[in-house]
Amino acid sequence: MPAARTEVVTSRETWDAEVDRLGGHPLQLWGWGEVKAHGPWTAHRLRVSQGDELVGAAQVLVRRLPPPFGRLAYVPRGPAVLGDDGEVDAALLERRGAVMTAVAEWCRANVGGVGVSFEPDWAAGTAPEVPGLVTAEETVLVPTTVILDLRRSADDLLAAMDRSPRRDIRKAARDGMDLRRVTDEADVRAVLDVYRETARRAGFALHEDEYYLAVHRELGERSVLVAAYADGSPTCFSWCIQSGRTSFQLYGGSNEAGRRMRATPPVYWRTVEIAREDGLTRFDFNGLLNDGISAFKRSLADHDDALVGTLDVPFSWRYGLWVRALPRAKRVLRALRGGGRRPGAS
Repeated sequence: MPAARTEVVTSRETWDAEVDRLGGHPLQLWGWGEVKAHGPWTAHRLRVSQGDELVGAAQVLVRRLPPPFGRLAYVPRGPAVLGDDGEVDAALLERRGAVMTAVAEWCRANVGGVGVSFEPDWAAGTAPEVPGLVTAEETVLVPTTVILDLRRSADDLLAAMDRSPRRDIRKAARDGMDLRRVTDEADVRAVLDVYRETARRAGFALHEDEYYLAVHRELGERSVLVAAYADGSPTCFSWCIQSGRTSFQLYGGSNEAGRRMRATPPVYWRTVEIAREDGLTRFDFNGLLNDGISAFKRSLADHDDALVGTLDVPFSWRYGLWVRALPRAKRVLRALRGGGRRPGAS
């Protein structure tokens, strides 16, 4: 196999086309890197080739850490590797290993610090062998989720749900519930009012509005925000972003009116329908915890899906210190914010 070659991509159009071509995750899209750049992260987009063939791509997010740690490199739901949408065989595992190794070597040379953390969009048990690779206990994204196979018929997907959400979806269709795809920024701001009410009720923290507006602006048509309306105002919403293969739910919530309407199942289902209409093959509900929203997500399918989790390649002795410090740092951060964020990309 030819040696892997890594180069930085600086064109948004080229990058997104290659992520789609490889079947990559929405968190690997250029726009998501730009959203994270509104905070402490800097995005680097790496193409990995063997000979003249594109075999992988990784959007690497880098942030500074407190002394003495230096910097951290993080690849959310990546890398994307040629053949990831097919059977996991020895050849695919070899390509995954070659791409991860190439990305880790680039990060070691150009980022340094504690190391690089990968959280690939790969099923549990399908991680490749990579020199120095360790499985981390602390994760950013929750590795257990619900992923719908959109190649199944709508009837089959509905049949796999619990009776209650299926009934709510069918009743909303009969009654003509007002479901809209939100595209205007003023309407996005109104949806954020619903999210704030959800957060107060459930006790989790939110970003400032400008962060969510950055998602709307930077992801453009890749952003799919659906809301249920009553009396001209949004009451419930589901917000996803889409790559060429996968729709990934970032956020969702409802106010009291939305709860009375039982709007959540039909709103979530509408985002699934849009993904199917757009020719996507996967819908990821983004993380399961031991909470009410996770119980609801589980009611929308007859299975859970486990991903490989967080795979770290340490660069120095600082990695061990960072791993020991991270759980305490997360607890302090949650306490300062008054609660934890919902599972997902934040």
